[in-house]
Amino acid sequence: MDKKSRQRGLLRLAAICIILVLGMTILVLTRNVALAEEQTIQLSNPQTDRNPFLQLLMKRASARDFSSEPLPGNVLSNLLWAAAGISRPESGRRTAPTASNRQEMDVYAATAKGLYLYEAKSNTLKLILAKDIREMTGKQPYVKDAAVNLIYVADYAKMNAKSEEDRMIYAASATGFISENVYLYCASEGLATVVRAFIDRPALAEVMKLRPDQKIILAQSVGYPKK
Repeated sequence: MDKKSRQRGLLRLAAICIILVLGMTILVLTRNVALAEEQTIQLSNPQTDRNPFLQLLMKRASARDFSSEPLPGNVLSNLLWAAAGISRPESGRRTAPTASNRQEMDVYAATAKGLYLYEAKSNTLKLILAKDIREMTGKQPYVKDAAVNLIYVADYAKMNAKSEEDRMIYAASATGFISENVYLYCASEGLATVVRAFIDRPALAEVMKLRPDQKIILAQSVGYPKK
């Protein structure tokens, strides 16, 4: 084979290699584009114009300006049932779930008339303290004006979790479910509400006469919006 033939052969081989490299590059790029398209899915717009529940979620909000107007009895009853009432009487299960259905969360209601414990089974409010302690339920100035301040207390004695970390996780999760129920009910009734963590827990627990294994998790102010 002469020199020119060898050169032509090398050129053809080089051309073939270049074509193969380009083909592999295109294949890889095409595959990457396909993967990117699979990993990013454009969703349709939420149907907030036709779904009542989505419309309710649109109204859900926190508010910190409250009227001192008390809540009517039926509104207070509905509020507490939404928070942690019994939704399935045959099994005693609640509107808000708890781990293993231990039902360790207690809901207290601080009003102008006093502090009450919500008894879901009998659908009653049990008077704990005939004193207005709303101002003690949080360090924010508006808590004293809200018609009701709900206090969410975890009873560790009812839990089957062994570690302190697990008990706190379960209690925090359950409190989140309850407070969101309250948010949604307030949105449906045009009530103002805000969930709060800024609380002097030792002082409030002492006034409420809680046991050491009863822990205040959060509080939530509820009332009519200030006009």
